[in-house]
Amino acid sequence: MAQVEATTERVVAADPETVFDTLADYAGTRAKLLPEHFSEYEVREGGDGEGTLVHWRLQATSKRVRDCLLEVSEPTDGELVEKDRNSSMVTVWRVTPAGQGRSRVVVTTTWTGAGGIGGFFEKTFAPKGLARIYDAVLAKLAAEVEK
Repeated sequence: MAQVEATTERVVAADPETVFDTLADYAGTRAKLLPEHFSEYEVREGGDGEGTLVHWRLQATSKRVRDCLLEVSEPTDGELVEKDRNSSMVTVWRVTPAGQGRSRVVVTTTWTGAGGIGGFFEKTFAPKGLARIYDAVLAKLAAEVEK
């Protein structure tokens, strides 16, 4: 079984603190940033960054749906880590300065992929599909913080 990784990034016209606070606001703004691939969104504990427990279903393809129960931590400044209790999936959001009043947001998701031929296809195609989903999240994030 191989490690599978999907990464996407975007520079947004807002300061890093605003961008990070928007991403960490699971009880408020975060649900508005999610495209149609996400459903059954529910904050179960906390709601603001570290200590949050959030649930959603992620439908990456017509046949592939993940039931996610994510524990949120903030190991360093500008970093949110979402660890799925139901799988090996971990998503890391990093927000860093990118010039005056701008921020770079990088989102990386990793998980242990399947073995065999199925694993080959997963490693080949899943990162592109997930990158498209997170591109949509980042576009909504930009629209939210650039108001």
